[in-house]
Amino acid sequence: MTNFPSIIRKWYQKNGRHLPWRETNDPYKIWISEIILQQTQVKQGLNYYQHFISKFPDAQALANASENQLLQQWQGLGYYSRARNLHLAAKTIVTEHNGLFPQTYKKILKLKGIGPYTAAAIASIAFGEPRPVVDGNVYRVLSRLFMAGIPIDRTEGKKYFEKRAWELLDHNNPGTHNQAMMELGALICRPASPLCRECPVLVFCKAAAQEKQTLFPVRSKKISRKKRWLHFLIISQNGQTVVQKRIENDIWKGLYQFPLIETKKYSSSDTIRKKLGKALSDGIIIEKTHQEKYLLTHQELDASFYNIVWPKNVVIPQTFNQLKNEWIKNENIQGLPFPQLIQKNLSKLIKP
Repeated sequence: MTNFPSIIRKWYQKNGRHLPWRETNDPYKIWISEIILQQTQVKQGLNYYQHFISKFPDAQALANASENQLLQQWQGLGYYSRARNLHLAAKTIVTEHNGLFPQTYKKILKLKGIGPYTAAAIASIAFGEPRPVVDGNVYRVLSRLFMAGIPIDRTEGKKYFEKRAWELLDHNNPGTHNQAMMELGALICRPASPLCRECPVLVFCKAAAQEKQTLFPVRSKKISRKKRWLHFLIISQNGQTVVQKRIENDIWKGLYQFPLIETKKYSSSDTIRKKLGKALSDGIIIEKTHQEKYLLTHQELDASFYNIVWPKNVVIPQTFNQLKNEWIKNENIQGLPFPQLIQKNLSKLIKP
């Protein structure tokens, strides 16, 4: 495969998509794009990237932002720990590196939330350091090229494919090479229905030669999802609604939600009313507005929303003024960072 690097480089230069983070050597912008695209398709991630860079154009701006400002920009991307890690890393860049992004793989790897893949991508693309990147697309390309049945989600598999990636790396053009490998996996060597006839390196592909390309890559684990039943209470009075900030080490940490009751199985409106007990005065109506399922990588959420409206002159029990609950004017609710599950339903839940 001595001419492999030059073949994919020429293919990439001719066929690669024009994306803003590919038209810069700014390590900050490359970093932001890599973190956004970890769990997001390019088509969706592009808009998020552009808005994010517009709001926080450099590490200093990101470091100076409040957590709420940052999480609001991150709404819909999920995995909110990534946003918090970006914040911490930006502060480190400002305080420990005088606002200048670290320029070597080893130093970049020390930043909060940056692993070997992201560090290699930044170091190779921004600074030309010879480091191979191995993301999901590259795992797929390598596993098919070498028809390697080693599971990519095991330690031995990660070591094997990293070694193969080093063997193929173009040390003179590591950044372009890495982007070409990722683009090949995204556009040609797709998970299903790969476009093998259009592949510039088909001649090297052992899996394609035996028409077994769809059998690779191999994984040892199957994703199992924990099921949770969430009951959100929309408690309103005098044009204000109760919200609370999630502070526990769970999904959506740092985001806002409405008061929540979690049950171990599906529960009816009557059951929720009984759980609230004396907190609900006689005559106060609890109305279930809608219910929907929401999938996270490792969790399946069954979410129900309940509308509870108190008359103007009826005192709301102290129960609902605990756990750092906040009363927010309805017209200001949209300005808070909510999980996408709640954010997409706000217009139905809250009336200004």
